[in-house]
Amino acid sequence: MATMVRSAVLSGYVDLALSLGVDPMLLLRSVGIGPAGLAASDTWLPAAAVGQLLERSALETHCDDFGLRLAQRRGLSNLGPVALVAREEPDIRSAMYIALRYVTLHNEALRTRIAETNSLTTIHIQPAPGISLGRQSIELAVGATCRILREFLGHAWHPISVCFTHAAPAELDTHRQILGPSIEFDQDFDGIVCYSRDLDAPNPLADALLRPYARQYLRTLAPSGESTADQVRALIESMLPTQRCSAATVADRLGMDRRTLHRHLVRSGETFTTILDTTRLDLAHRYLTRDDRTLTDIATELGFSELSAFSRWFRHHTGHSPSRSRDR
Repeated sequence: MATMVRSAVLSGYVDLALSLGVDPMLLLRSVGIGPAGLAASDTWLPAAAVGQLLERSALETHCDDFGLRLAQRRGLSNLGPVALVAREEPDIRSAMYIALRYVTLHNEALRTRIAETNSLTTIHIQPAPGISLGRQSIELAVGATCRILREFLGHAWHPISVCFTHAAPAELDTHRQILGPSIEFDQDFDGIVCYSRDLDAPNPLADALLRPYARQYLRTLAPSGESTADQVRALIESMLPTQRCSAATVADRLGMDRRTLHRHLVRSGETFTTILDTTRLDLAHRYLTRDDRTLTDIATELGFSELSAFSRWFRHHTGHSPSRSRDR
């Protein structure tokens, strides 16, 4: 089955091609894409055809930076329904995790991965298995990711470095304008390197009241290839603030009874309680590194009815209090 991308990936393509003096319709037809393919943002197009279109457009316009110029017209809204959920996440890290984790809802040809070490975060952008992405497609994806980060962090923000596996173009003006001053070519990966603390910043677009509904909406759209444990983990994270996160409720959301859910989790060496505790601990440590919310707010966000219950639970699992963890 052919790998597909949503036509939203070509948002702004017609205007860009016209501004560079070429006929976009001729180029579209040359790769088998008709004008109707761009009429709606949710139309699916073959990824191979879109990749060919970008490479041909770069040749016809004599612009090595065609894909990057197209990325300049990108933003979070181009991710469609995924953007609705990412906007409501509490911090930049969670927002980017959602945007990157569910990128296949927008572009089946891309895979992304976030790695953290030594206080640095690297966002890897790579093709799906068996897929070959051209230079223009890679620069479009990396540029769009950088633009999304700036929506959250402000237009003055720059990554530490942007890396590409391909060679440098003759001119770097567009690259520096969109990606920042530090760009490296002929590297081992395509992606963005930034300080981890940048992703710890609170999301200025978020509305905590809308968050549970946004996450539940995304789950109705997400692919079903996840394991039961992964689905439970995602449901727990979205339901914790409602204080109605129980094994029975999660099982019901997955269309099974509690015993069936337990059997599925045991096969993968998990239980509902172990997943609940690990998810809470991960979120607790993330929230405690920031100063934008009180301990009571964090307790509520993690599904505890009062701060004392959260403090007892946290001390049981870590050996010290939440306040001490925050001080450290």
